[in-house]
Amino acid sequence: MGEELTNDAVDAEQLAQRYRALIEHTPDGICVHEHGIIVYVNHAAVRLVGARDAGDLVGQPLTRFVDREYVPAMLHRISRLTTAGAASAPTEMELRRLDGSTVPVETVSVLTPWHDHYAYQVVIHDLSAQRAAEDAQRRAEQHFTAVVSQLEEGVVVIARGGVIESANPAALRIFGAVEHADEVIGRDIEDLPLVLLDANSRPLPVTEHPMARTLATGEPFTGYVFGVDRRDGQRRWLSGSSRLLNPGDRYSSAVSSFSDITEFRASRRQLEYQATHDSLTGLANRALILSQLAGALAATSDDLPVSTVLFIDLDEFKSINDSLGHATGDTVLQIVAQRLQRALRGDDLIGRLGGDEFLVLLAADPGRVDMDGIIARLRATMAEPIVANGHRIEVRASIGGTTLIPGDPRTPEAVLHDADVAMYRAKPPGHRDRFGTGHHRGIDSSHVG
Repeated sequence: MGEELTNDAVDAEQLAQRYRALIEHTPDGICVHEHGIIVYVNHAAVRLVGARDAGDLVGQPLTRFVDREYVPAMLHRISRLTTAGAASAPTEMELRRLDGSTVPVETVSVLTPWHDHYAYQVVIHDLSAQRAAEDAQRRAEQHFTAVVSQLEEGVVVIARGGVIESANPAALRIFGAVEHADEVIGRDIEDLPLVLLDANSRPLPVTEHPMARTLATGEPFTGYVFGVDRRDGQRRWLSGSSRLLNPGDRYSSAVSSFSDITEFRASRRQLEYQATHDSLTGLANRALILSQLAGALAATSDDLPVSTVLFIDLDEFKSINDSLGHATGDTVLQIVAQRLQRALRGDDLIGRLGGDEFLVLLAADPGRVDMDGIIARLRATMAEPIVANGHRIEVRASIGGTTLIPGDPRTPEAVLHDADVAMYRAKPPGHRDRFGTGHHRGIDSSHVG
């Protein structure tokens, strides 16, 4: 029996040695105190407070190494540990080092057997690295927030349920909610005080917006154009991109960024308009006419979008410029353009080739085109006297046309040539000076007082 007791004692001593070795080499500080006095510290605790060895700490009051702010709460926690094995909740505090600096730590106190009585064992975990990482992340987030808040580009984060989680000032400004962030942040995208439009100005359901598709599929979309009709009546055009905030998370929110391209879009359309329209009359120019005619000739079906091409030439227009001045001549051209627009249908394209030459592309009609009737109506419309700059001017026009047929083999230039020839043939005898065969054209003018 004595041998069994001896073996038990040996096992206990070996277990204690292993425990001491573990305590000495653990990266967390271990401190044991009795009645508020330190009786043991491991190597990690020594390093943590900046001491040379355990002798600098053993025998010292525990409160010397705890920042004064945390002492009352620490003593209260210790007083509640009344049974063996009882432990306090993990608590963050500031540990005071020998040089006076502090270290952020998390501590847990346990009432544990110590030799032949009880003492308090404290596990001290250094939070310095964690706090540094948190501070770095906080600074990065603050930097990111500061940068995003200064962007001219709008940035919005939307949760999978469609709720807007955040929006930078540029987004609020674009949405027309500069002073009312609560009208955007925290609200469902479907409840925003604006109407979404697609690139063709048609209402765009929220479910069809690229942002909704990104949330549903995780697929990013870039370079799409959409519009918003704001509550103040303004329409803004935006170029946007959307992607998941965290592509690796299927439940991630999505971020949408967009730039206001309203002015750019307006200027581009203005340039496109100027490139395809006559600056004096606002009618289609030669380039647009040829483009539309080429499209009509390329049609593969029997239903041609253009049925007839009319060539219109004002007789003796040069005499107006010579006798009354170019300003009066320009006014006459503008009035003629207006009359042509009023006399024809909205689907018909009217253009000015230059000078006093006009062209009309008549839209296809299910019935037979009455070319003679149309020409007579146009002549009658333009024959009404024009008053320009105090002058009463009578203008007559020569009109000829050519009809398109399914599979028409001609080029757009050839169609224009055929219409021009038909117009020339329609001129009265003595007015055919286009090819040097006459000089008199019937334009009469008189001064209106």
